[in-house]
Amino acid sequence: MADLQEASITLPSEPASVTTARRYVCGLLTDWGMPDGDPATDSVRLMVSELATNAVLHTSGMSPTFTIDVRWERGERLHIGVTDSHPRWPQRLPGAVQQDNGRGMVIIRHLTAESGGRLQVTPTDEGGKTVWVMIPWAVPVR
Repeated sequence: MADLQEASITLPSEPASVTTARRYVCGLLTDWGMPDGDPATDSVRLMVSELATNAVLHTSGMSPTFTIDVRWERGERLHIGVTDSHPRWPQRLPGAVQQDNGRGMVIIRHLTAESGGRLQVTPTDEGGKTVWVMIPWAVPVR
């Protein structure tokens, strides 16, 4: 098995794509030899759900699709990037804000920090952005 695994998928910016994105990434992790039922997989599942939901809900129709890139550097890090073509970057809400939505990035930041990873937003050449989550993910080779 290769030391670097990479895959991507582009999906329409519609609510049904969130489920597709989550299943796609979790399927990749299984195919790449990550153990079923690993608690870290649950965190990744939630991060992908939140990132995909943000790409669908917060692009105001300016991004007809979004792309998920997944890269696993065996024994080191898992990189998950969600790219859309909307120019607005994620906004950090004040802690005191009470509302029914808008906490996706708070959840992602918490899970990323809890795993010892980092979150990064990078611009695309087309004027959009990619939200990257990079977390340590060392799984023994089977």
